[in-house]
Amino acid sequence: MKIIHSPTDTTPAAPPESPGTKSHRAYTQIRADILSCRHMPGTKLNIAALAADLDVSLGAVREALSMLQSEALVVSEPQRGYTVSPVSPKELADITEARIAIETLCLRTSIERGDLAWESRLVASWHRLSRLSQSEAGKDLHLSEVWSRAHADFHSELVGACGNDWLLRMRAMLYEQSERYRRMSVPLQTETRDVPAEHKAIFDAVMERDVDRAVAALETHLRKTATIVRTSVAL
Repeated sequence: MKIIHSPTDTTPAAPPESPGTKSHRAYTQIRADILSCRHMPGTKLNIAALAADLDVSLGAVREALSMLQSEALVVSEPQRGYTVSPVSPKELADITEARIAIETLCLRTSIERGDLAWESRLVASWHRLSRLSQSEAGKDLHLSEVWSRAHADFHSELVGACGNDWLLRMRAMLYEQSERYRRMSVPLQTETRDVPAEHKAIFDAVMERDVDRAVAALETHLRKTATIVRTSVAL
């Protein structure tokens, strides 16, 4: 009798996640949820619940929260655990002034040093942003995640030729801190604002290599955001 063997699946099994990979995954997801205000400012973060939701260990969540604390996105208190960093009018004002100082400096340097490759990346990021709707389809009061990523990319490309890694790190941190405030205000805004026109004013000045006009347009854009946040959110 001839024995027929069934074919053997030789596809290698996916390697298990290492503890470091799980910690980074937890960090990435919790961080995204804080920046998008899914975890609102002042909310207590339950380590056990986060571990269950993310399918990671308690240790992985603690490591992730420790990294987020170093970025000032969470705070910890003895016997009380971790909480999403609170917001306040003073902090918003401080973040806005610091961001204007750092980001305009980065923009000046970027315009002065930027080459054709930088211009091409900036044009691509601007084109993508200008073709996207700021709100989700059918949800005018909910910010589109696709638009938010394109918005972050555009602001990043504006300063992409700066060349000073320390300034760019500080700019990125300040952008993310201000993003929490902006996202909180979106569902509550009562003031009409033409954000695409503000972005175009910055873009046009940069492409014309008009440093002073580009810096002025960027500062106006950032101050406008802060003003709307202050009037929309009860801080």
